[in-house]
This record gives sequence, C-alpha cells and structure tokens, in this order.
Amino acid sequence: MNLGDSGVKKLSGGLANPHCKLKTLRLMHCSITEEGCAALKSTRSYFIDLDLSGNKLGDLGVKQFLAGHFCNIEILKLMNCGVTYEGCAALASVMKSNSTVLKELYLDKNELRDSGVKVLSTALEHPHCKLEMLKLWDCGITDEGCAALASALASNPSHLRNLYVFGNKLGDSAVKLLSALNDDPQNKLENFDLY
Repeated sequence: MNLGDSGVKKLSGGLANPHCKLKTLRLMHCSITEEGCAALKSTRSYFIDLDLSGNKLGDLGVKQFLAGHFCNIEILKLMNCGVTYEGCAALASVMKSNSTVLKELYLDKNELRDSGVKVLSTALEHPHCKLEMLKLWDCGITDEGCAALASALASNPSHLRNLYVFGNKLGDSAVKLLSALNDDPQNKLENFDLY
C-alpha cells in the first residue's frame, strides 16, 4: 500500500483519538519517510506492536519517532529502513531508559555495521534494558561487532533470550565467543542463529 507521509498524517489523527484501542500497527512498505515518523510520534504511546519495515525512514526518522519520553511499544520492527549508527544510538538510548518496555527489536537488512552493534551492546549491558529478542540479520556485522555483543551479554546477563545474526560476515572467533555464552549458567540466551 502506498500510504505515504500524507496518509500517515491522516491516519495519525484517528489513532490519537482517546477511544482508539488499536494495539498493533503494521505499516510495511508504505513509502513512509521521516515526515511520516514525526506524525506517528504523537500516537506512539497507544501501540504495543509496531512494524515500519521496508520504509525509507533513515536515522532521522528513527530519531524523530523515538525523541522524548518513550512509550508502551514492546515489539518494534525496523527491517530494511536505512538505519545506521545514528539510529542505533537513538535506539540504545531508549533501551537504557527506565520507562522502556521494549522486548523485541528487529533490525534486519540495515547497514548497522560494527559501530551500530557496539552502541546497541552498551544498552544490553544496562540494568534497565528489558530486551528479550534482537534480530540483526544481514547488517554488515563482523567478528568485531559480535565480540561487543558477547562481551555485553557476558558482563551483564540481561533478559536477552534470542539473538539472530544470520547473514553477516562472521568468522570462527565470533562463533566461539557467542557459543561460549551457553556455558555461562547466569546467561539467559536460549536461541541464537549465526548462519
């Protein structure tokens, strides 16, 4: 559906209605940009599950949507949205907030690279982080990024139970580091997909 930013603005008016009970919103591949994200910001506290995958949000759109006090979103899908390091930094800030309830974050097919993963790893170390699932398929991550993830999970066994890093440029050292987490009885990681 080619909803576009203008359609999102119209939709946001209805979503902001206090009688609106919508908890799940899926706007995949709707030609939304940062302008549409700014319009959605006023309605974000109503959703538990939001999917904006396949839109050209970029870092600016992600930052605009996340700016200020966060919301009730437990599941956030931003796959193939043009997110890089700056967007990851905004997400990490939310993950560290004591008001966040974010449990699942899907960032597949974004150019996060090691720098983005490193900043997300700082959030995983934070005691307020409640994330249980992190999907980073095909994000340009190498052993360096995986080392940061492994270090974060080893230093502060978080709530993270599911980690998916399929489709990245991982070598044997990354596999060893992440596999070693299974030997740590305090670590809650149950599932991870490396290949």
